[in-house]
Amino acid sequence: MTIALSAGLSLKPAHYADALASPADARWFEVHPENYFVDGGPRLAWLDAVRARHPLSLHGVSLSLASDEPPDEARLARLVALADRLAPALVSEHLAWSSWRGAYLPDLLPFPRTREALDRIAANVSIVQDALKRTIAIENPSHYLTLEGHEFGEIAFLAELVRRTGCGLLVDVNNVYVSARNLGLDAEAIVDAFPADAIAEIHLAGHSADPVLGDTLLVDTHDAPIAPAVWALYERLVARIGPRPTLVERDDNLPAYAELDAERARAAAVLAEAAAQSAEAFA
Repeated sequence: MTIALSAGLSLKPAHYADALASPADARWFEVHPENYFVDGGPRLAWLDAVRARHPLSLHGVSLSLASDEPPDEARLARLVALADRLAPALVSEHLAWSSWRGAYLPDLLPFPRTREALDRIAANVSIVQDALKRTIAIENPSHYLTLEGHEFGEIAFLAELVRRTGCGLLVDVNNVYVSARNLGLDAEAIVDAFPADAIAEIHLAGHSADPVLGDTLLVDTHDAPIAPAVWALYERLVARIGPRPTLVERDDNLPAYAELDAERARAAAVLAEAAAQSAEAFA
């Protein structure tokens, strides 16, 4: 399998100059589109400049696909306008909800995986894809407690969502690890179960122990280097499914760009090795 994108980085304002100076190779950058829902100014100018040199991905955090109402029309219109402007290589969103009766909550919240929820989320994904005139990738969430009322396992729910809407999957390997540790599940079994053909993108990130409960509760903080166990799960996933565009996420405690780029280079090496092995197999 040949991929147009290798490994990329989440783009923060502190690293705009470094991103512009980076080689125009298969690397790419991801942003939260909500930070660019403006009509002009320096922020959009910087993003346009980066886009002229590198592919971009839009990773949404506010469409609230699992809420009990359709995506906010104004926010969706802003997303469509930004996507039309930037022609991103990838667009993705979270399998979560964050709005309730007009109020927006500063978190990505869980829901029981019921048939009713599946119908609602599939309808919302279709609304977004129809507006964008493209498919999007849906990210598996982090889990911190066991919810009652599930009618589907997580992978079965995601697979059915893909079947109904034609969307792709964004597999966040750190989310898998955090969830498995918190809920007492087998992380390797989870990464082995994702349907390979549906995976459009992979995310890698760091996590932290809860300040009160310690390692008994891991939090998907995006504020630390990628853990060795997460790297191992990533290598296992790529060995099974082949190379996919992979993002290294960092949202807090930002180190120097070179430190993040080293993690990106490590992920790129995993993808290159998988591509080489695939080529040998078909030689």
